[in-house]
Amino acid sequence: MLPHEPLLRNGHLLATSSLVNAVLGAVFWVLATRWYDDRTVGLNYAAVSAATLLSTIGQLNLSDLLVRFVPAAGRHTRRLVVVCYLAGIVCSVLIAGGFLLLVPILSPGLDFLLTPVTGLFFVAYTAGYTIFALQDGALTGVRRPGWVVTENVIFAVVKILLLALAAALTLFTGILISWAGALVVALLVANFFLLRRAVPQHEREASQTARPPRLMGYATADYAGSLFRMASYSLVPLVVLNTLGPAYSAYYSLAWIVGYVPYLLATNMGSSMIVEAARAPGQLARHARRVLRHSALLMAAGAAAIFVAAPQFLAFFGPEYAEHGTPLLRLLALSALPNLLVSLAVDVARMRRQMRRVVGLQLALCVLVLGLAQVLLPVLGLAGGGVAWLVAQSLLALYLLAQRSRWLPRDKEDPS
Repeated sequence: MLPHEPLLRNGHLLATSSLVNAVLGAVFWVLATRWYDDRTVGLNYAAVSAATLLSTIGQLNLSDLLVRFVPAAGRHTRRLVVVCYLAGIVCSVLIAGGFLLLVPILSPGLDFLLTPVTGLFFVAYTAGYTIFALQDGALTGVRRPGWVVTENVIFAVVKILLLALAAALTLFTGILISWAGALVVALLVANFFLLRRAVPQHEREASQTARPPRLMGYATADYAGSLFRMASYSLVPLVVLNTLGPAYSAYYSLAWIVGYVPYLLATNMGSSMIVEAARAPGQLARHARRVLRHSALLMAAGAAAIFVAAPQFLAFFGPEYAEHGTPLLRLLALSALPNLLVSLAVDVARMRRQMRRVVGLQLALCVLVLGLAQVLLPVLGLAGGGVAWLVAQSLLALYLLAQRSRWLPRDKEDPS
């Protein structure tokens, strides 16, 4: 049963969306490992991971900007959403096209993307995922997290159906094609609701005296920080691919899918905190502490469950995934605990417009994770990736605990 308090209720709905997406995503990859060999799964996952990173670059982190500013945008909400969509589409198409030109240099293992049809789907997926992320931010900002759940279910189900069709047709790039096709369906349904119903209602209910927010400086700094965060997420599978080979890239990637679930709880609760604090800025301190206490209990339970059941989770993908990925998954589950503090500190800094802290924390995470992964993967094998995440998150969490008086807000502080 969902809590009545909007802060927790909306956070739980967003977390439910992530959980549903993770579970159905796991089903997708279980089927993919049944219908495709390890090498094909590894290469396709690396392509999806690369497209996700390119999408993150192309969307300019405008999803987080929508979460932060839509709640108080008033009659300017539709314009803000549409401008973000257009900017994201243009940038993502250009960046994905540029990446394809550089594939022979940056990642020769992905040269299968250079055929015209596959390249088209790659660019379409990159642009589509940009809008997918932006619409999540807009739906969260207008307090419609239930629709975030709905769109993720649609995306996951259609993706599985298209995968079955692609496997029946023995398409090597069927995994990538299924993602791109499912995005089209989810985007059409979600944006019809968002732009025809949710945004007009939000504009009617919001203050009509709200001024257009000044976003350039905020957006530039927040974008820089997000690039570092997503680079740490998306580049490690490529490091594994180049260091250990395609099969180990598949083992890492599917362990990450499971181990990343507790990370999503921190992200979702933080988004709910930002929305509520944007509507009532003086409540930021109370909301931050409420989220920290509430999420810590859920996070500990979730991480413990993943740690204990790691072999069983990975066995769904096949015995080789459990054999190679169990130590990695357990380390990833443990790393989610210090990540809660890191994620909350970044979200609080966003609300307070302390953009140097936003960028600095995410830059530090990126440097630590990628640097440690490069050093530890050749020495420890796949588990080196998990050690990199655990050490990086723990170091940042210890720093934040020592400096908590500097970043945790005081009661009744207005960050606007």
